[in-house]
Amino acid sequence: MALTAQFSRLPDPAILAPRWQALEARADASFFLGWDWTGAWLESYAVRPELLSVTDAQGRDVALALFGHAMQPRLLGRSATLSLNQSGDPAADRPFIEYNGLLAEKGREGEAAEATLKALARRNDWRTLRLGGIAPGSALLAIPARRKTRLDLSPVYQVDLAAVRASDYLSLLSSNTRSQIRRAIKDHGGALPQIAAAAPADIEPWLMDMQALNANRHADNAWDDPAFRRFATRLASRSDQVELLRFTDGGGTVGLLLNFLHGGTAMNYQSAFAAPRGPKDKPGLLCHAAAVDHYARRGLTLYSLLAGKDRYKQSLATREEALEWWRIDRFSPRLEAEAVLRKILRRPASA
Repeated sequence: MALTAQFSRLPDPAILAPRWQALEARADASFFLGWDWTGAWLESYAVRPELLSVTDAQGRDVALALFGHAMQPRLLGRSATLSLNQSGDPAADRPFIEYNGLLAEKGREGEAAEATLKALARRNDWRTLRLGGIAPGSALLAIPARRKTRLDLSPVYQVDLAAVRASDYLSLLSSNTRSQIRRAIKDHGGALPQIAAAAPADIEPWLMDMQALNANRHADNAWDDPAFRRFATRLASRSDQVELLRFTDGGGTVGLLLNFLHGGTAMNYQSAFAAPRGPKDKPGLLCHAAAVDHYARRGLTLYSLLAGKDRYKQSLATREEALEWWRIDRFSPRLEAEAVLRKILRRPASA
């Protein structure tokens, strides 16, 4: 039977949580679509996205999603924009969702996407739809539009842990990366760092250590944002799918990693590393190599470095997939003029 999709005001998170979790138990969705992530985001940031509910004839949830509505800046002015599972405010979207989509009942993802597209088409209060961090070929890209622009295609570099168990991790890497890690191991006493997982009492002080180690290392540092720190603390404190690891050796802390564990995959979400102890020291490579060994021994399938074009991610990986960021525009005289102007100025869509 046909599904019904409708938008509504966001209920209190305490009311939404059991609905979301009940559907999550029937879904085959990413960690980023689960309540651990979604609930922590809603609680940590002052955002009030709309709730999309896709229900069957009995009123049971088949799919859920959040849509932020914002007037986002464009080349010739602001455009009314809907953002899937984001707010549309860059500050509130700092957690950077990946593997985005609908939280949908397993086996009914196609029906849910079709109902969602119909509901979006009925709305006349938006000109732009942003789909960030979605899988290539997502059914949501089938929405009719004047213009569909892929803003970014990002690799997701991963390590095949079955291959690591069958061989030796360093043997799977390039000779240059292998050499860098071996030199770092030698500088750190001849072995990979020891790993400790945070106990509940460790979480806040260890995250404070991550903040301190990241200070002044990035122009736009998420750890400078109190809301992001609340978000990370809530995730690490409340979810058994989140693991905070500290890497140490005889010289003290080498680094910390905040990882997600979901569906047999460990995903490195945040990292912080001590300063190199010498000109050839690579504490980041050393910690990730130790994490690969840690998760391979635990029988996991993949170690993912998540989306990003960083060279170090590529050097550590044995395989990759990709995620996409799309901007979908309806017809608007202003957006048509913008498209013409971009061609004249040869200005990319992402600028």
